[in-house]
Amino acid sequence: MAAYILKRLISAIPVLFGITLIVFLIMAMIPGDPATAILGAYATPENVAKINKDLGLDAPLFQRYFIWLGNMLTGDFGRSYSLNRPVLDEILERFNATLILAGTSFVLCALFGILAGVISAARQYGWADKAITFTVLIGISIPSFFLGMVMILVFAVRLRWFPVSGMYAIYGGGDLPDLLNHLVMPAIALAAVATGVVARMSRSAMLEVLRQDYIRTARAKGVNERKVVLGHALKSAMVTIIPVLGIQAGFVLSGAVYIEMVFQWPGIGRMLVDAILKRDILLVQGGVVFVAACYVLFNIIVDVAQSLLDPRIKS
Repeated sequence: MAAYILKRLISAIPVLFGITLIVFLIMAMIPGDPATAILGAYATPENVAKINKDLGLDAPLFQRYFIWLGNMLTGDFGRSYSLNRPVLDEILERFNATLILAGTSFVLCALFGILAGVISAARQYGWADKAITFTVLIGISIPSFFLGMVMILVFAVRLRWFPVSGMYAIYGGGDLPDLLNHLVMPAIALAAVATGVVARMSRSAMLEVLRQDYIRTARAKGVNERKVVLGHALKSAMVTIIPVLGIQAGFVLSGAVYIEMVFQWPGIGRMLVDAILKRDILLVQGGVVFVAACYVLFNIIVDVAQSLLDPRIKS
C-alpha cells in the first residue's frame, strides 16, 4: 500500500506542473497591464515602468514563470497587489470558509446520494424508485446558481427563514448556530446537482451488483434482505461509487466559486473573482494552484480508498 501511495503521489507531480504552466500562461494572455490596474489614476508611463520593474513584470515570460514556480516550491506564493498581504495567508484564511461550504455540500451529496441510490435500486420500479428518479432528474437539470437565487427569493426574502447572504450575521452572532443558519441554503444549492449524479450512479452500481450470482445465492440461503443489500451489495458497489464521489468533490469545489458569489460567502471562490477583476495576478495564480492541488490530493485519497476495497486496482 505504501508503494501504491508513493506511486500516486509521484504521478501527481507532472499534473500539478502542467496546472501551474496553464494558469500562468492564461493569466499572461489576459488583456491589460497589471501595473496600470494597480496605479489607477496615477498610471503615468514613468510610474508604470517603475512598478513593472519592481514586480519583475518587465522580465521575459519564461523567466517570470520559473521565478514564480521556484518561489512557490519554497512556500512563497508572492504578495497580493490589491490586498498588500502575502498570497498564501489570504488563501489559507479564505479556504477555511470554502472548506466549510464545500465539505458540508460534499457530505450531503455523498450521504443522500448513496442513500437514494440504494433505496431506488432495492425498490426497482416501485413508487420509491420512481419518486427518487423524478427528484434526481429535477436536481440535475437545475443549475446550482439558479437554485441558489430561487432559494434566496423564497426562503430568505419571502419566508424569512434564513439570512440572505454572508457567513455570519453583521451584528451579533458569530457562533455555531449562526454559522449553520447561514450555511443551510448555499450548502443545499451546491450539493443538489452532485447529489443527483451520485444517486444515479449509485443506483446503476447497486442494480449491477444485485444481479450477481452470489447475491442470488445469499437470498436463496435466507439471508435477511437488509443484510444482503447493505452488507453485501453496497460494499461491492462502493468500488464503482467511490470514483464518482471523487469527481463530484471536484465539481463541488469548483462550483463553490459561483455559489460564493450568489450568497456572498467569504471563501476562496469569491476571492478569485475579486482578484480577477482587479488583475491581481499572483493572487489568482496562487489560488487556482492551491485549489487544484487540493483536488489532486483528494483524488489520491479516493484512489487509495478504492484500492482498499478492491486490491486488484493496485496491480
